[in-house]
Formats: sequence, structure tokens, C-alpha cells
Amino acid sequence: MTKRKLFAGILAACTGAGLLAGCGGGNAAQSSGAADSTASASASASASEAATKASSGGSGDAVSMVFAWWGNQVRNENTQNAINLYMQENPNVQIEGQFSQWGDYWQKLATLSAGNNLPDVIQQDYAYVEQYTNSDQLYPLDEFVKDGTIDTSKWNQSMIDAGTVDGKFVAVCNGINAPALMYDKAITDAAGVTIKDNMTLDEFIEVSRTIYEKTGYKTNLSYGIADGLFSYWMRAEGVVMFGKDKIQCTKEQLAPYFQMYVDGFKDGWMIEPAVFADRSIGTVEQDALTYGDSPDTRSWCAFQWSNMYIAVCNNAQEGQNIQMTTWPSKDPKKSNFLKAGQFFSISRDAKNPKEAAKFINWLINDEGANDCLKGERGIPMNSDIADYVVKKLTEKDQLIYTYVEDVAAPNSSNINPPDPAGASEAKSVFNKVFEQVAYGQMTAEQGAEQFITEGSAALAAKAG
Repeated sequence: MTKRKLFAGILAACTGAGLLAGCGGGNAAQSSGAADSTASASASASASEAATKASSGGSGDAVSMVFAWWGNQVRNENTQNAINLYMQENPNVQIEGQFSQWGDYWQKLATLSAGNNLPDVIQQDYAYVEQYTNSDQLYPLDEFVKDGTIDTSKWNQSMIDAGTVDGKFVAVCNGINAPALMYDKAITDAAGVTIKDNMTLDEFIEVSRTIYEKTGYKTNLSYGIADGLFSYWMRAEGVVMFGKDKIQCTKEQLAPYFQMYVDGFKDGWMIEPAVFADRSIGTVEQDALTYGDSPDTRSWCAFQWSNMYIAVCNNAQEGQNIQMTTWPSKDPKKSNFLKAGQFFSISRDAKNPKEAAKFINWLINDEGANDCLKGERGIPMNSDIADYVVKKLTEKDQLIYTYVEDVAAPNSSNINPPDPAGASEAKSVFNKVFEQVAYGQMTAEQGAEQFITEGSAALAAKAG
């Protein structure tokens, strides 16, 4: 496999719903307006069917497990199809699928962790792997690699290393992503604006002002979930924002970014906070790029990840033309990075870790599994499966491949270390302070100072 072909496989997998033609035994994707309750009912029905098969003579001892993930409707549908196929091929296995939106997911895991009741298989994120490992919440996978339950012979070693903490292999990477600014080219064309890659932050603000003046459409800079965007901007300052026991940026470095929001609200080019009061912040379905019925409640752009492109397109309104470029920054190359996007892990609370390992191995190494998953999370590390996925590329999927390979990869720096323990609490502090600044309850300087003080205390409390 050539270097270009391998990289094409890695990148092309960050694609979403349109990548593969079908899934053995799976249903067609639901429409963008389908409710999560439909998939939930499907999961319950599938679990009941599997239980019936197991009790009526399926091969092997009956096995039950819970698989939890965060995601949008596209991911939920694809994942449930994979679960259905696995249970069809293994009639003694019953798998209950549980999905949540990003914010709710981590809150639920924290609650379940406190009660020693984590799901057997959990979707993990790079930012949380170290925290969950250090708190002894993840089951090491090394024994399953050694006995052949998990076959890593075709996997990319650097991605195995990404899921290894303190010498323990705890997380199986299933995708490489890059930050991606999704934007509606129909709006930018109407404003007479050309969006270039690797915009500086000043250029982005000028573009946003022009679009607002010419079309009335505003800008959403990740309102309510801007901690990731601020961490990205701090990279341009040469700072990893979340240190082991303190926030590592200064008030002087942070306050100008808070002030940008204050000025944007005042000058009118940024969507007002009240617009988000009745929205599920952080969900692709209610993102201001594709959700809303008037320019003053809509954004011409959205701060997303490359693998979210198809999901965003699926939620686009008639006449929208969704494209993507890099997130803006004072120094785009210092800020930008490639990320081992997501992982599958086995929790310490798993009832049957070996069976959970078999399921993860199937998700990564089986063609049928990847017919169902459709590359929406990212490329499996198995190089043969990578070749298989590459052959399924569509014209729209090529945009993601081209973006990550030709735009993001050549203009990236090394990713930050995984967030330390206490980062979740520090991010909660950030969101609280951010809202107070947005509503004029404190100045940008006061907000920066309070976040640094309280965020540092949250990190120090977990650092021991």
C-alpha cells in the first residue's frame, strides 16, 4: 500500500452517511427530521430479538453488553445497523445501544462511573482518555492483543500509540479528523466574499462584518461550547490552555478573545446569546449554520470537524452550498492540528471484557461492520479495510479527503497532550464565565481573570 493510498484511506473515512452503499441487514438512513426515539425503539427491538435468539438455541453462552456513544442522527443510525448485524452474526449476543449528544454523554458517564456502572463498551475522545485511564475506569486491552482476540496486525502503529497511556493500550482509534470551518458558499457569494484557507482571525472578523452588512447573516463562534475554540486560539499564543494543575494562559492573552465576543454582539455581526436559549447547543441538527428561519438567527459558518461534513450537509436547508476551510487564528499553522478523533474502549465495569473485545475487533476489522459504519467516525486502522473504504468514495466525500490532505495536514502543528484530570470541571467554569461575559454581567478582563482563578482551582483539586 503506497503512502498516498494509506493516507487517502485514513482521510476518506472522515466522510459520513454517503460513503458506503449499504450495510448487511441494515435499514436506509432516516430523514434529517427523524427523532432519536425511533433509533431508541430500534435498539430495544433489536435487543429483544437477540435475547429471543439466544434463548432459542444460539451458539455459545448468552452474552449481554451495553455500547454507549455520542453522536448525531447519522451516527446513531449507522451504529445501530452495525449492532444489528453483529447480533445477527452472533445470535447468542445481546447488545443494547445507548447514545447521547456530546454534553449529555460525558455527564452520564460521570454519573455511571460514580456508581461503578459504566457501559461495557464506550466511545472515548482523545481529551478524556488519559483522565479515564488515570482514574482506573478503562480496561487494558493488551491481554486481548496478546491472545489474538484483537488483531492489530494491519493497524497503524501511531494510532495504537495514541490510545496507549502509561504503557497500557486502553483505546482503539477509529478516525483521524481536523478542525473544519463549515460555511454556506451561497451566502458568501451573495456578499461578494471569497473564503480562503488559513484565514487569520482579523481576516475572519472582517469577512464576518462584510457578510452581515451585505446579507444580514450573522456569525456564531461556537456560542456555549467555545472552550475548544479558545484552546485552539491559545495554541497561536504558544500556550496549552489546560495544564495539570492550572490554566496556563495569562489574563492579557485571554481577555482580547472574550472582548471579540463583546464587540461582536455590540456591533451586530455576531448572533445574540438569546437566540440559543431554546436550542440544544452543540448539536448539528440545531446549529445556526443550518437551523433558523431568518438571517438574524442564522450563521454563515459553523466551527466543526472534518468528519461532520456529511451530517452538516444532511441538515442543510434548500439552496445552501456547504463548503469547508480551516478555523481562523492569529497563527493558523500553530493553531491547527490533526486529531485521532475517537476511540472505542472497554470499561472497568464490563461484565465480560473478552466479549467486548471481540465486538471492538469486529467493528474495526470487518468489512460488513464498515459497510454499516460508513466511515462516519473515521477510518479503521486495518489497512485492508482502509483499501476497502477508499474504493467507496463519492464525489462529495472527495471534498473531505482533499481538505484534510491538501489543506489541514500541510498546515498543522503537533496536537496538545490529552487534557488532564479536572479539565472537565475547568471547562464548566469556562462556559459559566463565558455566558456572564456574553450577557454583559462582567467585562472581558473580569471574565478572563475569573476563569483563570476558578479553572486553575478545578484543575489543582484533581491533580492531587
